[in-house]
Amino acid sequence: MLAPPRPSLLALGALALASVGLVACGGGAAAAGNAGLAVAATDTTCVPSATSVPAGVRTIDIHNAGRQVTELYVYAPGDKAVGEVENVGPGLTRHLTVNLPAGTFELACRPGMTGHGVRSTLTVTPAGSTAPVDPAVAQAIASYQAGVEQTAAELVAATTPFVAAVKAGDVARAKELYAAARLPYERIEPIGESLGDLDPRIDDRETDVGPGTTFTGFHRLERDLWTGSIAADGPIADQLLADVTELRTTVAGLHLTVDQIGNGAKSLLDEVARTKVTGEEERYSHIDLVDFAGNVAGAEAAVAALRPVLAARQPALLQQLDTRFRAVDAALAPYGSGSSFVPYTTLTPDQVKQLATLIDAVAEPVSRVTAAVVG
Repeated sequence: MLAPPRPSLLALGALALASVGLVACGGGAAAAGNAGLAVAATDTTCVPSATSVPAGVRTIDIHNAGRQVTELYVYAPGDKAVGEVENVGPGLTRHLTVNLPAGTFELACRPGMTGHGVRSTLTVTPAGSTAPVDPAVAQAIASYQAGVEQTAAELVAATTPFVAAVKAGDVARAKELYAAARLPYERIEPIGESLGDLDPRIDDRETDVGPGTTFTGFHRLERDLWTGSIAADGPIADQLLADVTELRTTVAGLHLTVDQIGNGAKSLLDEVARTKVTGEEERYSHIDLVDFAGNVAGAEAAVAALRPVLAARQPALLQQLDTRFRAVDAALAPYGSGSSFVPYTTLTPDQVKQLATLIDAVAEPVSRVTAAVVG
């Protein structure tokens, strides 16, 4: 599948700064007026119910009347993705809540989940006013930000000895340390869209790399460790350590919003269902369950940060989230914990199906978190 364009850090940072006041509002949606938007999608069309909406929190409902599974992306200028909803099957309606500043955006439906997408222009006009910041929401964002910064520090700490082993030519030691280095990165992935070019440099698989681009990062070293030679991989290892160190600095400078947190967790669970549970991600080392567990933990951390707000506004949703996350954790427990899991290749088709079903079950209430917090 052709991956959609990754947003740049500069564009997303500007969007976050422009919209943080609106996202962190107790009555933000009501105050700004959440002008809902419907998108009618087929295999050849992507038609919004309006071509202009006021700035602020917007809930977009996409209905798929086509025959192929589709996706909806909201792009800022330069194909910078600011929101997405995936896996919209034929006949289904899915929801995306985003916080949009004034400007011109594109709505892109991607039938078959490939290609540039069928696009429509959306104009976002300036809002008349914004509501004051809700302290509970602001505290939730600050809590999540602190957790992400801690995980970024753990990523650097875990990657450092892994890189040292690669550079020393110690294949056995590097293999031993690989999973522990991967785990913090997988936990941080709900904000992967905010990392700009760092994300592909650190985490692209070989098939994701375009013409003229050097294959780097974790998966380049994974491939060489398990199927080739790391004799010439010193520069690749150095670049990986430099990239995760830059990531730590980048994370500290982010201004996250509720929609980035909530929608990021949902998108991550969609990715788990699409790649982690199929064995596609760690195709050489087969440590896919480590990635799977890390992604689930990352999504749980997003919900945990928003817990006080959800408990006050949507206690039934919070209870459902807790129940379904516990079911996923319980299903993973027999296979290992932390960075130590059985190889993915030892799972039976029925066991894989069970994990996929549980991920789909928890992804549904996670998709409602953003709207529940912002109103």
